[in-house]
Amino acid sequence: MSNASPCWNPHSAHCASRDLLSTVGEKWAILILTSLGAGAKRFGEVEQAVEGISQKMLSQRLQRLVADGLVERTTYKEIPPRVDYELTPLGRSVLPLLQLLVQWTIGNMDQVVDNREQASGSGDELRG
Repeated sequence: MSNASPCWNPHSAHCASRDLLSTVGEKWAILILTSLGAGAKRFGEVEQAVEGISQKMLSQRLQRLVADGLVERTTYKEIPPRVDYELTPLGRSVLPLLQLLVQWTIGNMDQVVDNREQASGSGDELRG
């Protein structure tokens, strides 16, 4: 048994916390977690809230978020079967940070688009 303490510094090349940072910082995870901020949702409701995500990607991301303890999956023995997803206390603890990131993104998108246009000479495809 090793006496070495675990590395939780994501700046370290071999640190396990990089994996969690990668999961939480991934765009689909951010959108899924913020969509669950309002309360429990069924799979289809999360899919509607996160426009553009495929069912396969949503399923993979939800599985990962459940495995990491950020989202709880509750199965109800009903006909038809019902499954709800909701944030755990750990998921709720990161929610304010993700909401700030989303708001920052919305508030700064015009400037980012302008910067990209200047860098590439065009940017019409960036404006939606």
